[in-house]
Amino acid sequence: MQESRTITRRSASNLALAFVLLPKHKRDGMSALYAFCREVDDVADNETLPVPERRQRLELWRTDVQKACAGQSPELPVNRELQTFIERYRLPFHLFDELIRGVEMDLDTKRYETYEDLEKYCYRVASVVGLLSIEIFGYTDPATRAYADSLGKALQLTNILRDVRSDAERGRIYIPRSVMAHFSVRDEEILRLKYSDRFRAMASDVAGHARNFYQRARETLPEQDRRSMAAAELMGSVYWRLLRKLELQGFDVFGPNPTRLGTGQKLLLILRTWYRMLSGAVVPNYGVS
Repeated sequence: MQESRTITRRSASNLALAFVLLPKHKRDGMSALYAFCREVDDVADNETLPVPERRQRLELWRTDVQKACAGQSPELPVNRELQTFIERYRLPFHLFDELIRGVEMDLDTKRYETYEDLEKYCYRVASVVGLLSIEIFGYTDPATRAYADSLGKALQLTNILRDVRSDAERGRIYIPRSVMAHFSVRDEEILRLKYSDRFRAMASDVAGHARNFYQRARETLPEQDRRSMAAAELMGSVYWRLLRKLELQGFDVFGPNPTRLGTGQKLLLILRTWYRMLSGAVVPNYGVS
């Protein structure tokens, strides 16, 4: 587990933060899963390499994780560590394949036409991670899969709003063209990091779309599985607070520092989620104003 733990610790991400609520064997499983996600995402984002080489490397990851899922001997250290949890929790190859297809979309696709197109991307890079995660967390009601799908899309749309600047610096705009056209926001404005009232109105529309998915996740999670989804619920709470913070600053995301929650805010959310879980007050702490 050394390789996976090192990658997870180095990332200091919100996802890694949620692992503290898990027992050790599940925490190790999530570290291994996160390390896989981080590695394939880094391959796709490595702009020092030409696209054909990145595509080739992702294909190597696909072939190697397929070996892990088939009970063969994977070559990559992360996949060797992940294989234990693939077998223990019966993680299916088709979800790992979907995740790799998602990061591959970033090799070619710089724009999306509609929300429907964007949601396909969000499903692959975020909802699929949720669907793999809930197998590790453990659940009893199949409706929990719909919860993971909705929460994943909510988190990814929040990420998209937060990262408009960093994505623009890579030449990427994830906000759909149809939405931009509706609010008369041009590509050049975003690529030049130009904030306007029109941009704020457009970003508010995207936030509304994210809110719908938070609400859907809140309503979909079966009561009997709420306790086992404590780590996912913490993620929902953190990103919901992040969305609210973006709203309060009028979605002015073009400054040099990305909007984040402070360490104190995150610690408070961890303690609150832990208390709610222990006390049985496990109603989701997101999706309402």
